[in-house]
Amino acid sequence: MRILVATDAWHPQVNGVVRTLTKLADAARTLDVEFRFLTPQSFRTFAMPSYRDVRLAMPRPARIAKLIAEAQPDSIHIATEGPIGLMVRRYCRQRKLPFTTSFHTRFPEYVRARVPVPGSLIWRALRRFHSPSRAVMAATPALARELGERGFDNVVLWPRGVDTHLFHPRAVDLCLPAPVFLSVGRVAVEKNLEAFLDLDLPGTKVIVGDGPARNALEEAYPDAIFLGEKHGEELADIYAAADVFVFPSKTDTLGLVLLEALASGLPVAAFPVKGPRDVIGDAPVGALDEDLRSACFAAIDISRQACVEFAAAYTWEASARAFVDSILAVGAVLPGRAGTEQPRFVA
Repeated sequence: MRILVATDAWHPQVNGVVRTLTKLADAARTLDVEFRFLTPQSFRTFAMPSYRDVRLAMPRPARIAKLIAEAQPDSIHIATEGPIGLMVRRYCRQRKLPFTTSFHTRFPEYVRARVPVPGSLIWRALRRFHSPSRAVMAATPALARELGERGFDNVVLWPRGVDTHLFHPRAVDLCLPAPVFLSVGRVAVEKNLEAFLDLDLPGTKVIVGDGPARNALEEAYPDAIFLGEKHGEELADIYAAADVFVFPSKTDTLGLVLLEALASGLPVAAFPVKGPRDVIGDAPVGALDEDLRSACFAAIDISRQACVEFAAAYTWEASARAFVDSILAVGAVLPGRAGTEQPRFVA
């Protein structure tokens, strides 16, 4: 089975969507499923206003049609609601082809953090975008319920995973005053990093990541350590060396970094909002509190082994299986393609 994923988010961007799609494709190989990607790398791009590190594509219908024909997909999945997603949606609608979509980002909250646009208008546009989809894939049960309550149809659960071969406890010393409070992710206004950086905490605050707010935050908080983007073993070492993972965002739908931290044996401190609440729930692996400082102190005493055992339940293989099973369950296979025969791993 060959699945074509249309996405406006792709390398060299570093975010949850890119990591999710990359890990999904890797894990799907064990299921005899091949992923191909239709990304901004195939088009001219321009810098997104207010976030110049993100390049938006300028796709043309003829080019889109050519790339889809060359990919010869059994199924089409639209991962983002940007220019590429819109153009592939149009392609499928014009040809009456089934497709699936996924909901990764709470755009209303992200947009309102930058521009005074009513959230209701953005939610209306998102509902319209996803309405023809055979299945709208959501990362958590709470997000799936929220989308249903907001009028989205055909919402299904697509859980995420974590690479426990990369992220695991190890003996590492950052040579910084302890305890080390760590936050990893895009350094942008919607991540609410000031809520973390303003806290009166002992030890050291460390920020890993880059983004449009980094220069201003480095200047405003000279006592914090900003390490920029980190990847692979270097990132895994930083997780393992920290004492508490602080997640101040109130807008994330999931937060893969939460799973990466837990797999590294790092307890979480966060606000009791949907993203961290959906991941952690009542498990003794994090402290969720409206007082983020109290959450940070409470998290210090949490068992690191409990965090590792909790994260072990999240695998990319299970995530890939759920993704493909959803496509087959809703019949989102293109007419006449070999994928109409279910892969052998489906019961």
